[in-house]
Amino acid sequence: MSEPYRIVVVCWGNICRSPMAEFVLRQQFEDAGLGDRVEISSAGTSTEELGRPMDRRTIAVMERNQVRNSGFGEKRAIQFRSESFEDVDLVLAADHIHERILGERARSGDDHAKVRMLRSFDPAAVAAGTLGMDDPWYGDDDDFDITYTEIVAAAPGIIGFVRQQIGA
Repeated sequence: MSEPYRIVVVCWGNICRSPMAEFVLRQQFEDAGLGDRVEISSAGTSTEELGRPMDRRTIAVMERNQVRNSGFGEKRAIQFRSESFEDVDLVLAADHIHERILGERARSGDDHAKVRMLRSFDPAAVAAGTLGMDDPWYGDDDDFDITYTEIVAAAPGIIGFVRQQIGA
């Protein structure tokens, strides 16, 4: 485990789900008093969107929900590669396909152990068996609102898990 504890959220293109989770979780950890002990980033599994900014609807849903702008305009899509495991403690997959791809990119058991589904930290999602997060890119504002709600619901579980990991 590193200090600070490093989390990366991973989706397909790194323009919708994962950057939304990056900024929402960053704010949640700051509000929990752990902002100086935890770093949040995001990446994608594909190369389709490399270098592109977040989808405008991602920014809009965060603004509607008063997520602090800690770099919305500077965020650009990057790719999570096998060597990316070296720089993180926890990898949160947005959907089952990302979990599978991350598993294929893992080089060791230690890498595999870092990968968790983001929604696996939401007890209601676990109980319902709905750990995957649909890609809102294909939808409208309502789909982005659903993604936001799913991230917020998982945040307390993620914070609790990290508190245990860092002994806070």
